[in-house]
Order: sequence, then C-alpha cells, then structure tokens
Amino acid sequence: MEKKDFAKGFLSGVLAVAVFVTAGKGLSVAQGMLGSSMPMHTKIKTIQKLVDKYYVEEINEKEMEEMMYTGLVAGLGDPYTSYISADNLDDFMEDTKGEFVGIGIEYTKDNKDGSILIASVIEGSPAEKAGVRPNDRIIKIEGESVVSMDTQEIQQRIKGEQGTTVNVTVSRESTGEMLELALVREEIETVTVKSEMLENNIGYIKISGFKEKTYDQFMKHYKEMQDRNMKGLIIDLRNNLGGLVNVVSDIADELVPEGTLVYTIDKEGNREDTISDANCIEVPLILLVNEYSASSSEILAGAVQDMGVGKLVGTRTFGKGLVQGLYFLKDGSAIKITIQKYYTPKGVCIQGTGIAPDYEVQLPEEYWYMTSVPKEGDTQLQKAISLINEQ
Repeated sequence: MEKKDFAKGFLSGVLAVAVFVTAGKGLSVAQGMLGSSMPMHTKIKTIQKLVDKYYVEEINEKEMEEMMYTGLVAGLGDPYTSYISADNLDDFMEDTKGEFVGIGIEYTKDNKDGSILIASVIEGSPAEKAGVRPNDRIIKIEGESVVSMDTQEIQQRIKGEQGTTVNVTVSRESTGEMLELALVREEIETVTVKSEMLENNIGYIKISGFKEKTYDQFMKHYKEMQDRNMKGLIIDLRNNLGGLVNVVSDIADELVPEGTLVYTIDKEGNREDTISDANCIEVPLILLVNEYSASSSEILAGAVQDMGVGKLVGTRTFGKGLVQGLYFLKDGSAIKITIQKYYTPKGVCIQGTGIAPDYEVQLPEEYWYMTSVPKEGDTQLQKAISLINEQ
C-alpha cells in the first residue's frame, strides 16, 4: 500500500511534464523546471521504465493517468480548482441540479487544517439520521485522512451508488468525541427553498443553496407571499455555501434596484458587470447570514447591502470571492478552474475576509451545533423581525 501511494504521489509531481508533451506547448518552461540535464521526454520515459521494472504490484495504467491529471491541477494549491474524470463528471453535474446520491451534507474544505467542515445537514438524509451536526468535521473517509484531498476528490469518495456504504470518521469539537460512522448512501433531492409567513405578515424564505431549480423555487414562494400582502421579507442565507452564480444573480435582480449587482475581474484585468433592472422589492428586507454563508450567498448579501435595499443580520460571512468555470475536454472529462474574483457593487473583494453584517448578532451557544433552531431562541431571526416591525 505504501509503494502504491508513493507511486501516485511521484507521478503527480511529473504531471505537468506529461501535459506539456500532449499539448505541444510550454516546452521551454517545462525544461527550465526540470533542468537541462534531463529533458522532459527523457524524464517521463525514465519514470515509466522504472515503474514498469520495479513496481511490485499490478499496474493500473488508467488510474495512473487519471492521478497524473489530478496532480497537475492539485499543484495549484487551490481547493476550488480540480480535475474531474469522465467517470465522475455525471455525479458533479447532478449536484448542480440538486439531485444526487450521497449522505446529505453541505460542506467546505477548511484550509487551516484540511478537514471537511460540515455547514449543514439535509433533512431526512443518512447523515441526519446518524446524528451528524453542523460544525462537525470529517477527518477521514474509509480510514484515509482527507487533508491531502481536494474538494472534487472528497465529493467522489462521499458519493456513490445508492445502497452502498461509506465509512467516515467525524470529529465533534463541542464534546471532544470522535465518531466512526457507516453511512448508507441514498438518493438526495434537495429542496433549496422553504418559506412561511410569520406574525404581522412578515415573510420568511430560507435558501439552502443555489442550484438550477432554485430561482424557480424562490419565485414561487416570493410571489405567494406577495399575494398574501407581505409587509416585510427575511431571507435566510445561513449555512448556504453558494452555488450557481447565474442563479443568485437572477434572484438578486428581483430584489435590488437598477445598477451593478456584482462584477468580476479575470487574470488579464478584464471586468464583467452583472446588471440589475429597475424592478426591486418594495417592502423592508433583511438577510440572515453567518460564517457559512459563502460564495453566491455573499454575492446576494453584498448586492443588498451595498445598494441600500436591505440590512444584514448575523455574523461575518465566509469570505469566498472566487468564481469557477467548468471546461469540458474531448475525452469526456472536465476541469473546474478558478477564473475570476468577484467584487460587490462598491468594489469590495471579500475573498478571505467576508462581509460584516449591519447588525452583529450571535446565536446562543446551545444552538451552535443544532440542525434547526427554535424560533423563540433564534436571536438572529428575532432581531430581523424586530427591525422589520420598526419600519
């Protein structure tokens, strides 16, 4: 097992060479990295001969090749940029639609310690049934540390065929427990929008993620509340790790007045603005945010705050101001690449810093690790209700 892991890591290190050969460009750069004493063609052939001659286990050439491509992209050190094999691309696309087979968690990679930080647990999912909570951390999958895995590899290992089992090691910082859980994968259909009418005709809409169907779901709830004479609106983005930029832009366009919703800048300095029309919400608006409101959630929060159409209540957001593009390759695989940084209407890039709410409100500590918080104890929600009633 150690020899196999060594071979994978060794080949990952020469991945850039293999790709430069295939692409037929960047030759001088590759040679400069390798040194003049061993041209890249020679090094590749030497490694292949050594592996063929000495590696004691059976060689899986396809797996080696896939690891090479994975290693090239992983070498960027960006957890949001990854290679997606043809075998795993369907699973990735299903996730953006909000339908997939898995264990039912929303998570992010913690760059500080490499663990998988669970932001939310889907109601009725295998994870919820097993007692997994927000703020839990997955530190191993099938006994292997997740520290060196990027987000794409984590997704591939957690997801799988319906009815199969994935074993995870969960660390619970609140109690110091270490949990060994065997979770049976199920088909997960994520309903990303829920709503209810609170007292005094205050509308409440919870958005858990921005998937393909989220805009239509949001508009259905939003129009129903308008028809019921809604006097104010609270949109709950807590534990919403983001999703599709075009979807959140469409939702923001329904809420904010005419102007720039968000703009992006690429590596060449090119700026691209997403513009809202003049239609906007006509009742008081409050957004609930926390440290797990990330990416697309922060686009909506930044637009609402900067354009003065509403207020933010909660805690500082996650701080992911990056946009990824998906590029399909001829063999059916793809590469997800961080291609732009995005900026709020006032020109703030929140990458690494997040957005500070207008009203800093902490939840009581006893609710930090709960999947749902009772309304009467939800200090953030109660503050939002109070602010709307004042208006």
